Amino acid sequence: MLSLYPDIEPFNHYHLTVNCTDKKLTTEHQIYVEQCGNPSGIPVIFLHGGPGSGCRPPHRSFFDPKRYHIILFDQRGCGRSRPLGELVDNTTADLIQDMEVIRKHIGIKEWLVFGGSWGATLALAYAHHFTERVSGLILRGVFLARQQDIDWVYSESGAAKIFPEAWHNLVNHLPFSKQVQPLLAIYQQLTSDNLQLSNTMFEKLQHWEASLVYWQKAINIDETTQKTTQTNNKTPSIIQLYYSLNQCFIAKEPLLENIDNIRHIPTSIIQGRNDMVCPVEQAWQLKQHWPEVNLSIIDMAGHVASEPKIINALVKATNDFANAN
Repeated sequence: MLSLYPDIEPFNHYHLTVNCTDKKLTTEHQIYVEQCGNPSGIPVIFLHGGPGSGCRPPHRSFFDPKRYHIILFDQRGCGRSRPLGELVDNTTADLIQDMEVIRKHIGIKEWLVFGGSWGATLALAYAHHFTERVSGLILRGVFLARQQDIDWVYSESGAAKIFPEAWHNLVNHLPFSKQVQPLLAIYQQLTSDNLQLSNTMFEKLQHWEASLVYWQKAINIDETTQKTTQTNNKTPSIIQLYYSLNQCFIAKEPLLENIDNIRHIPTSIIQGRNDMVCPVEQAWQLKQHWPEVNLSIIDMAGHVASEPKIINALVKATNDFANAN
C-alpha cells in the first residue's frame, strides 16, 4: 500500500494579478501560487476541489518531489488568493485563463493536470480549451457538473434518499414549497445579513456535506456544529453554492461533448465505489464516452482523497505517469 510522500515546503510562492473584466470589482483578483519539488521535473498542476476549498500542504505529497515540479494555486476567492470570497469575475472560464497565466508565468510548455471532485471538472474543462498544453490527466471523484449531478447533492431525489436524517436536518426549517429544490433558499440564508439565520444554515449545511463526504463514520450533529463553530469560515460554502446555482458556468459546454478532441490525452480516473458526493455513475459515463481512459473503481472507498485506498491509487497513478515519461 502506497502512502503520501513526506511533507515538503514550497521553493517559491507568490501572488499573480490576473485579468478582470467587470468594473464592479474594486480590487483585482490576485491568485496565490506555490511551486514545490524539482524545478526541472515533470510539471504538474494540482486543482483543488469545492469550488472554494483552497490548497493544503498534504496536496503537495501526491507526487514524488524528486521527479515532479509541483504547482498548486488557490482559485479565485479561495484560500490565500485575494480578495477572499470575491464572486465578481469568478467563473470557470476565469479559472481556466488563470491556469494559462500561471503556466506562461512559470514558462511551462505542457503539464500533467491533477484534480479531484470539482478539480476534476476544472481539469476536463481546461483540457477541452487548451488540449495541446495537457500532457496527461489524473482525475479523482469525477464531477460532470450536469444539473442532475448538482441535484444529487442539493435535491430530495438524490443523496437525500440515502441520508434522510441529515437531509431533514438541512431543509426541515424551510417553507415546504422550497424543500424539494432548496439550493437557492439555502444560498439566500447562508448569505443573509441576519447573522443568526446565516450561522444556523451554515451549521446545517456543514452537517449535510459531512454526512456525504465521511461515509465510513456516522456524523453526529453536535460534533459537526462544534467543529464548524470553531472554524466558521463560510467562504468555501458560499462559493460552492454560487457555482452550483450557475451549473458551474459550463451548461453551454457539457463535459461529455467533443470528447474526441481530448481522447489522445493519457488519462487515469480514480473513483471510490461508495462516493456519495460524486457517484460512480459519473466516472462510468465518462469512460463510456472515452474508452481509452484508465478507470480504477476502488471498492470500500468514498470521496475523500485522504482515504488510504484512494491515496494508494493516486500515488500509483502519479508514479506510473512519471515512469512513462
